[in-house]
Amino acid sequence: MTIEIELKFIATPQAAGKLADLVAAWPHQHQPARELTNIYFETDDNQLRRWDMGLRIRGVDKRYEMTLKAAGQTLGGLHQRPEYNVDLSEPTLDIAQLPADIWPKGTDIAALQQRLQPLFTTHFQREVWLLTVGDSEIELAFDQGDVTAGELSEPLCEIELELKRGERKDMLTFAQQLVAIGGLRMGSLSKAARGYQLAQGNPPRQLRPFPLLKAGAKATVEEGMVAAMSAGLSHWQYHEEVWLRGNAAAQDAVREALDVLRQAFTLFGALVPRKASSALRQQLTTLEETLVNDEVDASGFCLSSLAVETQLALTHWLVESQWQQWVDAKGQAKLQGSFKRFGDIMLSRINADLKETFSTVKQPNEYQDKATRLARQLLAVHLLAGAYPQEDVAVWLAPWQQLLSAIHEQQEAGLAWLASQALKQPPFWLTSGSAR
Repeated sequence: MTIEIELKFIATPQAAGKLADLVAAWPHQHQPARELTNIYFETDDNQLRRWDMGLRIRGVDKRYEMTLKAAGQTLGGLHQRPEYNVDLSEPTLDIAQLPADIWPKGTDIAALQQRLQPLFTTHFQREVWLLTVGDSEIELAFDQGDVTAGELSEPLCEIELELKRGERKDMLTFAQQLVAIGGLRMGSLSKAARGYQLAQGNPPRQLRPFPLLKAGAKATVEEGMVAAMSAGLSHWQYHEEVWLRGNAAAQDAVREALDVLRQAFTLFGALVPRKASSALRQQLTTLEETLVNDEVDASGFCLSSLAVETQLALTHWLVESQWQQWVDAKGQAKLQGSFKRFGDIMLSRINADLKETFSTVKQPNEYQDKATRLARQLLAVHLLAGAYPQEDVAVWLAPWQQLLSAIHEQQEAGLAWLASQALKQPPFWLTSGSAR
């Protein structure tokens, strides 16, 4: 088994044409383009997908390899997954050759083999450069072709960076040079994810509400911070894809994701010095200001150097824990404290702020001035309240969300009553050391 560490980018043809000039500045070995064919296998009820596994046979130069990728982590465009590879003499699936302990306990391997059938394929040309960056070796692969499921097909034009040896930070540093050529965006969707979408008939991707953040029961404040920002980045990248595929309403969801990230920096600002994140926060602010214009072009925004560099910088900041260099011993102790306890304290502060903000409103026009503040505080609740039953959180949120909707719809007549109902909600969190 190996742990595959990759950074994926979706590329325009114009960006691909600049690769050779970019890599010329680094010590490298070049491999000309070769044809690759991949057949992905699945059961009729998507059992592998439910196990977060991907299974394929790859053919290149009359050589074949079976690969199983197990559950891993994706952050931004950085993919880290356990990978098992087996050389084959012919393109015939034989999962008995994979280690038996990779399957969930009780799996009947022979029965599973019988249920597996080809689901989709990818065909592409791959050109490869093996680069020396710092003390690390990084493989840069440019793939151009298509993914096909039945009669449906989608073009592929991707750049993948894979860490072959050395430090992840070297790959992320090189990626900053790569995105500077323009025409790239970070790829949170793998080839397999696109293939599954096509195999389902390629239904339109739907907008998703921002969920309650579910951090672990014993999560530290630091782990909660990483989870919050990772959730915001995932929300951004998902809706970026939806927006680029023609759903203009996803622009608002992208703006909401930027709000989530800015709110996360605010929530944890007392623990992480501002100088540790000042550049990122400024980039997020500038991007959000750009989205105020409803006529902004999806491609222009999502492929802009600022959007791509911000996503990459945030990914780098999170996976390399870049705030650590700015945090003293006292700060470290706070970061290792209970995220749930931190959440309770912050929820109480949010509740007090909302009461102070809306208990003194006298005129209907004053509500409009407070809508942005209310929206951001409700997003903060989503980041902090995951330790509590979802139905309890939903009951507390409902009147505040109704008030926010009414403000946006300029329903002046009912605003005062809605505010009064929201202000009456008892807390669902622990307001002190004792249970409620």
